[in-house]
Amino acid sequence: MSQWPDTRILDLLGIELPIIQGPMAGATNSSMVIAVCNAGGLGSMPAAMLSSEQLRDELKTIRQHTTKPFNVNFFCHQPPAPDEQRARDWKNLLEPYYRELGADFDAPTPVSNRAPFDEAACAVLEEFRPEVVSFHFGLPDKTLLNRVKATGAKILSSATTVEEAIWLEQHGCDAIIAMGYEAGGHRGMFLSDDLSTQVGTFALVPQVVDAVKVPVIAAGAISDARGVTAALMLGASAVQVGTAYLFTPEAKVSASHHKALRTAKESQTAITNIFTGRPARGIVNRAMRELGPMSAQAPAFPLAGGALMPLRAKDDADFANLWAGQALTLGKDIGSAELTRQLAEGALAKLNRH
Repeated sequence: MSQWPDTRILDLLGIELPIIQGPMAGATNSSMVIAVCNAGGLGSMPAAMLSSEQLRDELKTIRQHTTKPFNVNFFCHQPPAPDEQRARDWKNLLEPYYRELGADFDAPTPVSNRAPFDEAACAVLEEFRPEVVSFHFGLPDKTLLNRVKATGAKILSSATTVEEAIWLEQHGCDAIIAMGYEAGGHRGMFLSDDLSTQVGTFALVPQVVDAVKVPVIAAGAISDARGVTAALMLGASAVQVGTAYLFTPEAKVSASHHKALRTAKESQTAITNIFTGRPARGIVNRAMRELGPMSAQAPAFPLAGGALMPLRAKDDADFANLWAGQALTLGKDIGSAELTRQLAEGALAKLNRH
């Protein structure tokens, strides 16, 4: 498949198809990454919810089962200062739900475990030397970033505005993921917290393409070959697909999430901060309807999720984050490898007709 309109991402990352599987913390493990890589795309291993040992085990498994390049993804937020009053107020707001569901309100509040990129994570990268490393919420500090670059890894990060894309290029990214407002999961925004300025994928992509010299990867509501084709025709070198991979058997999603993905309408997703403290798109459930979807009372990222954990344990349909993008109704129940190939082959067929 050499007839792609722009082969810069293929050449840069050493992959065959311009399809990048989105790193979805909690839903993606090594089996999905391996399937996508072996199909010719770029599999992406999310590390934000893994300990160093868990990450090491996953990377070992990936290396054992594929010789192809793969991506490891990290969050690089600043951990918030403790705010006991805000945490107490948030938990008090949830007390009626604790009573209703029979959860122990007086037990210590669990701690949400999304960790930013740090020395320990960097040491794991230096050990395994993945070909690609991607970041969310900007980039880590220069010392750590230089250590990652010294391993030979290509650096990607998400931009939700043209300003963020320019910043990422200036600070050393080899390619930029242009993440539209339609995308599922956490917004990659880092220069602004103003949701009203966020741009849709197919308005954002050509503007980012015009603003930077590095290759651009389109992300957000791309779930079939039509979306891939449109993104490439707007100047993207590749696409990053998330929600469509949640329908594959390799995805590690709860029964409630599995059902919601297959029954929700395209209008039933919203941006919410109540599950983690940071804006993210998911399928609307009871917690989002009654507490948000955006709440000024939610503790800072990633602390908001802790007080919800006991409720989620009792009823994950109503109190868990059901991340999904706006194109969720286009999802199909096929394997990760087959999805990767279908996205690429369908797009190539459409492009070659023009």
